[in-house]
Amino acid sequence: MTRDMAVALLLMLSMIFGTGSEAEEAFDVRKHFSTVTRYGVVKDVPNNAYVPSSVPDGCTPIHLNLVARHGTRSPTKKRMRELENLASHIQELVKDAEEKNLAQNVPTWLRGWTSPWKGKVKGGDLISKGEDELYDLGIRSRERFPELFSQDYRSDIYTLKATQVPRAAASAVAFGMGLFSGKGTLGPGKHRAFAVTSESRASDILLRFHDCCENYKDFRKKQEPAVDKLKEPVLDEITGAIASRYKLNFTRQDTSSLWFLCKQEASLLDITNQACALFNPDEVALLEWTDDLELFILKGYGKALNYRMGVPLLKDVVESMEEAIQANEGDLEKHPPGSNEKARLRFAHAETVVPFSCLLGLFLEGSEFEQIQREQPLPFPPKPPHNRNWRGSIVAPFGGNNMLVLYSCPANVSSKYYVQVLHNEHPTPMPGCGGADSCPFEVFKEKIAAPHLKHDYDALCNVKANRVEQSSMNTKLSALYRWLFPPGINEIV
Repeated sequence: MTRDMAVALLLMLSMIFGTGSEAEEAFDVRKHFSTVTRYGVVKDVPNNAYVPSSVPDGCTPIHLNLVARHGTRSPTKKRMRELENLASHIQELVKDAEEKNLAQNVPTWLRGWTSPWKGKVKGGDLISKGEDELYDLGIRSRERFPELFSQDYRSDIYTLKATQVPRAAASAVAFGMGLFSGKGTLGPGKHRAFAVTSESRASDILLRFHDCCENYKDFRKKQEPAVDKLKEPVLDEITGAIASRYKLNFTRQDTSSLWFLCKQEASLLDITNQACALFNPDEVALLEWTDDLELFILKGYGKALNYRMGVPLLKDVVESMEEAIQANEGDLEKHPPGSNEKARLRFAHAETVVPFSCLLGLFLEGSEFEQIQREQPLPFPPKPPHNRNWRGSIVAPFGGNNMLVLYSCPANVSSKYYVQVLHNEHPTPMPGCGGADSCPFEVFKEKIAAPHLKHDYDALCNVKANRVEQSSMNTKLSALYRWLFPPGINEIV
């Protein structure tokens, strides 16, 4: 072999192995965990849902509304018990495989595996990664909007609200520490004290409207078994596949728990070579879809009540903008210079961020915005390998957020005030704004807010309402199940 031939062969081998390595890197399982995805993993992932900013030149931000989910948290006490049960069952399966001389395919980590949360008595709290997510978001918000955050802190200028759930309140504190860092005299970081207020969980219709809405709680309780039924064929097919692959007699519950373990290990502990390695990319995509489907049906566009019950929050956002406009118009008696609110910052849950995103019309396909305006039901997210806008990892990851920025614009702009939406800090199109990320405030009010604000929270959440809509949802779920999984079809598509 000549030297030139050897060089050519080396280049060819390099290209082959390089391509394989790049393909491997292209699939990052951490981006496929629906609402268990860590914020930093997906914040800057290229997404068709994001667009360049359309705010006119010369406009200046005068007010910001933030609706944020808490940061990455530990599993709840109930899910920790589930993992302990999984550990016990896995050891039984491994022992059975050993007795049958089938243990050669059993992953090493499964032998003697115990849950990392074994013995923990408290779950669901914000972890250090979650603190970092909100702290860093606070710093970035101040750097992005210096016009809004240049003033000294006052509780009436910068309002921080959180639910009474500790992980949400802790997220508000972490965000505030980042936002106001260097602005005080406390410790080496020159921090300062600030107020975080909460409503009672029993009456918090701004941030925990789902907890106070009897109709919604009734719907969810009745619908959860139907959603589980929709997920069963996918779980069964993947159960069969991994049972054959590893020679372990996994059950459907094992597969569900192993997928949950994968999400927890990767998002909380940065471990992707154990539970996550049990599934191939196609199986991960299907499991992610089942999570996204559940999110759509129980918290998103699957039922109008899911997001309509968020009207108190939408009303609060619109009213805060109207007050900011009044202050900017120069009513010195009501709003002396330096006294008007600059930011209303809220920290809550996926059950808050998802409905609020739906109220804004985010992540819709084609003509679906018009369907919502006509109060027509929407189709469910398409199953892989089909593309979809609705992804829980983008809609509401840990720390996921919506910012609505109100701008004051110069006289040469068609409208004096513009509203821009930033989802996870990126300009995001609103169908009500003609597919742009911003539009005149009056257009935002008329096209996006008004159709929802005609609904009354108490009327929506009265126990006697929506029985016809519930029946319609049951029919729709049955039809979807028959379409996705016709009799005799047992193959994963």
